Amino acid sequence: MIRTLVADDQVLVAQAHAALLARVPGFECIGTVHDGRAVLARVARDDVDLVLLDLSMPAMGGLDVLRAMRSQPSSPDVIVISAARDVDAVRESVRSGAVHYLIKPFTFAALREKLEHYASYRALASREGAVTDQGEIDAALATLRDTGASVLPKGLSRETLTVVRQALRDAPEGAGAQAVADAVGASRVTVRRYLEHLVEIGSVERVPVYGRAGRPELVYRLR
Repeated sequence: MIRTLVADDQVLVAQAHAALLARVPGFECIGTVHDGRAVLARVARDDVDLVLLDLSMPAMGGLDVLRAMRSQPSSPDVIVISAARDVDAVRESVRSGAVHYLIKPFTFAALREKLEHYASYRALASREGAVTDQGEIDAALATLRDTGASVLPKGLSRETLTVVRQALRDAPEGAGAQAVADAVGASRVTVRRYLEHLVEIGSVERVPVYGRAGRPELVYRLR
């Protein structure tokens, strides 16, 4: 689970964002805070993976919070959620380390898309060791920045794609199509289409496993 802190100066808004977050598989809201210094205090406990950060907060503004977190040796990723529409706010947010910028008001679908792309990027970027080639880096950045990753082939749904990804996260050593199908409650044929799509966009690798009678089993593993 991606442990997520929701930061907004308005209590009801923070609660609403937390409720939306809870509807996205793979994410867990571990708390809500309502001023900048509270964000830093909560992050200092080192159990936050992602912050949904409003820019307009008392005590310490969102941009100052971002800069303060970036000065620490280990800090969570940040998705800015703000009503500020000026280019300077966007530019400074990105420059200070935000991975996404979502303008208020937004739909649940917009938030879900940003979170799903972030989850895919995180799965690709959290691998240890060296990358294999430039294509692996391009795939990670394309997933994060939505370039092509938001377009699904006809007949595939983003909801099912999310639960397929989650099944693979739950099986870090990889899983066959039938095992994933059993985990998500769909047919093997259906799940295989999603797995092959993830292979095509570079989020998943397909590995043949030998040593058994008959044809080798194909195992799918998040990159």
